[in-house]
Amino acid sequence: MSMLTEKRRAIMALFIMVLCLPVYAAQKSGESEQGAERTFDNLVKVENSSVAEAFIDPDADFSVFKRVAVLEPHVAFRTNWQRDQNRSRAGRVTVRDMERIKSDVATLFARVFTDRLESAGYEVVEVAADDVLVVRPAIIDLDITAPDTRTPGRSRSFTTTSGAATLYIQLFDSVSGEILGRAVDRRTARAPSGVVQWSTSVSNQADARRIFGRWADKLIDFLDRHHGEKP
Repeated sequence: MSMLTEKRRAIMALFIMVLCLPVYAAQKSGESEQGAERTFDNLVKVENSSVAEAFIDPDADFSVFKRVAVLEPHVAFRTNWQRDQNRSRAGRVTVRDMERIKSDVATLFARVFTDRLESAGYEVVEVAADDVLVVRPAIIDLDITAPDTRTPGRSRSFTTTSGAATLYIQLFDSVSGEILGRAVDRRTARAPSGVVQWSTSVSNQADARRIFGRWADKLIDFLDRHHGEKP
């Protein structure tokens, strides 16, 4: 059996574990000991968060997590994205194009998060253990302004933004499967000072890498603050 197959099985095992979590936390909703209102899954909203919205389990001890498992991200385009693209461009965006883009985005996201986490001193693993935090990401409302459909003779697309995306991320204890936090944030990749630029697959990927890097840095900052110091 190849190492790639083993890797995919390990990631899938973690993914299935998270998907199969029971929703017993809904029974815990109400008021916390500090008086903060709890969500249906027993989390408390983080005030003055650096992202659009964030929720955390105030009883969770994040200092125990020394390693991180990043699940393969779910990727979804914004509603009617394909229809709108095909109305405004010469070359048509096909279902195959969309599947390729989603795969490329997921791969790039995982690579950026892994590289940033490892550079910050956090080991990225594919196993469940007491010191492993599971990160379950989803990239939703993906809106690429000028996608590269690899159509021969296609016209150039000039835009002031290569696109936007919303990150919905959940944090889980890898052993118990309990949700410990979740956050949502939307980012738009804009050209400096609104300058019109030629959008290509290279520029789109560079912009996506910058957005994913900012999200990864926010996660690292959160982990660092709860550790007090890096592991």
